[in-house]
Amino acid sequence: ATFEYLVATFRFQAEMQLGLLHFGEDKDRPEANLDLARHFIDTLAMLQEKTRGNLLLEEQRMLENTVTELRFRFVQVAGKSAKA
Repeated sequence: ATFEYLVATFRFQAEMQLGLLHFGEDKDRPEANLDLARHFIDTLAMLQEKTRGNLLLEEQRMLENTVTELRFRFVQVAGKSAKA
């Protein structure tokens, strides 16, 4: 187990819940579960807060970039869902 793997696991779960990752045909794509996606993003943000000052520079950057990108994608997906 590594820190990078933990972050990647939560990222993958958030992307799945946002509907960004789907294995199969487009017609079978599930709807985004924004509540569950927010849970994974918030968990990463909490991890970021609790580990501040205790990470290697590469780990810190990876976590910051992941949280920022997921938040941006969350807003995009939520906006599309609101328009539908």
